[in-house]
Amino acid sequence: MSEKVRLGGMALPNGVLVHGPTSWACAVRTGDGELKVVAEKKRFTSERFASPLVRGPARMIESFAVVPEVRRKLPEARLPFERPRVIASMVAAAVVVRVVRESRLRPAAQELVSGLLAIGPAALALRGGELAGYHGAEHVSIGSYEHGEARPKEHERCGSHLIGPLLATQAIGNALAAKAPERLRAPARLAAAVGGLAVSSELFGWMVRHPDTRVSKALSRPGHELQHRLATAEPTAEQLEVAEAALAACLALEDGHRN
Repeated sequence: MSEKVRLGGMALPNGVLVHGPTSWACAVRTGDGELKVVAEKKRFTSERFASPLVRGPARMIESFAVVPEVRRKLPEARLPFERPRVIASMVAAAVVVRVVRESRLRPAAQELVSGLLAIGPAALALRGGELAGYHGAEHVSIGSYEHGEARPKEHERCGSHLIGPLLATQAIGNALAAKAPERLRAPARLAAAVGGLAVSSELFGWMVRHPDTRVSKALSRPGHELQHRLATAEPTAEQLEVAEAALAACLALEDGHRN
């Protein structure tokens, strides 16, 4: 059996984006029902970065760097965060987070509450029939390919599993940054954010490799519940067709790269 390509993905309100180590592919269903697929090589990859401090943020940048290319190559693609209610929730969350950080709560409590509030816009972006269905289709198609058998709408490597590690590391890092002198507080928060992302990414990788440990189960629980109860829905046959088209197009480029 040939080695499986490590894949990631992103659900769109009208399709699915799948990306591998060197390539990406996006498939959407247009308003008139047409299935459109575009696949390209990545312009930026994180595989060159070996340092634990850098590779986590680099992987995040790699995941989002393809979005402008998707919009340019496939104008019909719609993004989750483009919806007005999501933008409004982001603004509201930013205002409330500022109020919380100026409150009399202890620093650790402030950061934990702020982290939970920051999840709101992302949860709202993922909520909704079509988007949740395409999110489920993304997981079913990628998971079934990786495991060689039919898989459910929840996936063990979904980005939602970063919620637990991120909440923990950001709360600790920002609580420590809050103790810095006022003139150094902004750079300290930035360092805490980058460091928290790096630590969370490494911790997430450990969770994937050791899924049966108590720590892994505890940290992945928030993300699994978000997937199960809110962010995914059982996909329709049409949505699965879109996800499978994106998967096949991405794998075709990845196989070509390996050959």
